[in-house]
Amino acid sequence: MPALQVAPEKTYFVLDGRPFFYLADTVWSAFTSVTEEEWKEYLEYRKLQGFNALQINVLYQWDASVPYLRFPFRRDERGEYSSFQIDEAYFDFAEGLLELATQKGFIPALVLLWCNFVPDTWASQRGIPMVMPFETMERYVEYVVQRFKKFSPIFIISGDTNFGSQETVRYYLRALEIVKSIAPQALTTFHLQPQADLPEDILHSPYLDFYTYQSGHVKAEQHFPYVLGEKFAALTPQRPVVNAEPCYEGHPYGFTRENRFRALDVRKAVWQSLLSGASAGVAYGAHGIWCWHRKGAEFRGVEFSGEPLEWRVALALDGAWDVALAKFIIERFRLFGLRPAQDMVMTPNPEIRAATTFDGKTTVVFLPSPQSISLKLNGTAWEDVWGVDLEERRFFRPDVCCRSEVVEISALPANHDYLLVFTR
Repeated sequence: MPALQVAPEKTYFVLDGRPFFYLADTVWSAFTSVTEEEWKEYLEYRKLQGFNALQINVLYQWDASVPYLRFPFRRDERGEYSSFQIDEAYFDFAEGLLELATQKGFIPALVLLWCNFVPDTWASQRGIPMVMPFETMERYVEYVVQRFKKFSPIFIISGDTNFGSQETVRYYLRALEIVKSIAPQALTTFHLQPQADLPEDILHSPYLDFYTYQSGHVKAEQHFPYVLGEKFAALTPQRPVVNAEPCYEGHPYGFTRENRFRALDVRKAVWQSLLSGASAGVAYGAHGIWCWHRKGAEFRGVEFSGEPLEWRVALALDGAWDVALAKFIIERFRLFGLRPAQDMVMTPNPEIRAATTFDGKTTVVFLPSPQSISLKLNGTAWEDVWGVDLEERRFFRPDVCCRSEVVEISALPANHDYLLVFTR
């Protein structure tokens, strides 16, 4: 399978020389928890919807649903896994899952070191097992990259991490170096805790290929999709940006357990990310898929995440079709490498987001709810204007009034979120 690459513009990806929009599903627990038949069923459905990447934790997800069906390390003489002896059978099975996925056209995005395996992260400081010795980590990363590089994966060096000390940075930086020494064509990134910043040594590493952030599952932080999108798009050096973990559909409002994120919340997070600098792609998550929850299983992340849905119920949640529609719109209107254009929006509402393509030929505006809007555009220069009702997934012609360089658009006559797409 050809390797994904960064476009010369440094804001999107290309595959086989063509622009590529990254649309990943989050299935962290696949290697530990799925059966082969479940995996085939899952792949068929996500392929039907248009997903093209899968975010998977190579090791076990500490807050997933248990019992695990298999474990990456063999038990030692005390019956414990703390010696980190590779279990070849586990990786044989994982390789079979990746073979099936890549045959369907999915790009694996593999997390190497979730934060609990590295010292001085928030998880390891809470006593969540199990931190690897440095030399063990090196051997493990070498093994995984050698074994899986034939699938042309993305290697996500960290999972849900912060950087609590220089020792944390040393671990992750060394893992990044090992990846590039063995698989120089593989793209690399870091999956971060929402509040985390990349340390300077990692930010300026020539081995880092793109940025990802996590806008997360706390209701009070649902401005993070656009705030963090702007933040990472403004970093130097410039790299493509992806929101790799918006709010999971079906996930309660983090710790409060009050209500659950719905398809509307997901759409809002996705479009606010895409139009605020994170235009290279997006991930989707369903609460029950990422942890591969079965009816009656024990879910270890209940303190923050509440009870998940059974995985087949989560698979069928409606929001996955909404993010698939986002991919269709990006590809249909060729919205690769969008640049934020908030100065166009005259209506005072920070949740309204606007972006334009590099050539200036297409502008996209997201409105989270119906309202009249004024935009600083040269109305006579626009050849076509489309609206997209994101809840009903239908296109329409908006009522547009041009006054010199100001465009005024009446509110959509329905209680939905929607896009406006201006082309010339």
